[in-house]
Amino acid sequence: MPFPESPRVIYKKNPLEEVICQLKFPPILRIESEPPAGFQDAISDEYPILEDNPVPQLNLPPAIAKFLSAELMGPAASKQFQFASANGAWKVSLNREFIAVSTTHYTRWEEFNLRLEKALAALKTQYKLPAFIVRVGLRYRDVIKRSEFGDPNEPWSRLLKPHVLGELSDGRVEPSILQAARQTLISLGEHGEQVRLIHGLAAPAQGGEVCYSIDSDFFTEERMEVTNALETLKIFNRHAGRLFRWCITEHLHDALGPDVIL
Repeated sequence: MPFPESPRVIYKKNPLEEVICQLKFPPILRIESEPPAGFQDAISDEYPILEDNPVPQLNLPPAIAKFLSAELMGPAASKQFQFASANGAWKVSLNREFIAVSTTHYTRWEEFNLRLEKALAALKTQYKLPAFIVRVGLRYRDVIKRSEFGDPNEPWSRLLKPHVLGELSDGRVEPSILQAARQTLISLGEHGEQVRLIHGLAAPAQGGEVCYSIDSDFFTEERMEVTNALETLKIFNRHAGRLFRWCITEHLHDALGPDVIL
């Protein structure tokens, strides 16, 4: 494992803006040729709102947003259905090649995993699923907003590790840096597991506080059964906590208010 072991924690000042899990499978043409009315009925209690072909809203630097949009939607995206909870915090997306669950109110993995299992159960009752999954993905998007836990002008070097910051770790240069973004692909093991880490300065398009975005997309394209895919996601969840801890300093860790969980 490339990232050091660390206790599982929940932060009182949670920096997570979004968590997305996507499971890709060989195309199921009936999802595209017929409206997924049965699937909608099965999940409508928790996801009563339907949106056809939603466009991703990525509040990130232009270069990063363009890349992530292409990764999520693909070069020729097929018709997509998105089902949202009443408050919009939870969403299930479905098209002929994948099912995805996402949230902007992430608290614990156990809750997220339960939502995913329910969505998969609904999918299985409506369609004959292929024998295997072709891609397993779990993406965490953290946004560090200095104003939420201290001085909005605090140097980034007090919050993030030097191996993450690069030029921003030099206090003499940092005030003059207008843009900073990096992309790194890291191997996690012998079975094709990887994480694409994309991070850098981010500011709202309409102006406002400059933040730091840490976007970690864990994935494998090794074929596997659904049960094995769910186990792989649990491993990705553990990696995600260790990666975030690897990125931040003790000062930021303490400022976020960690509670250790079992």
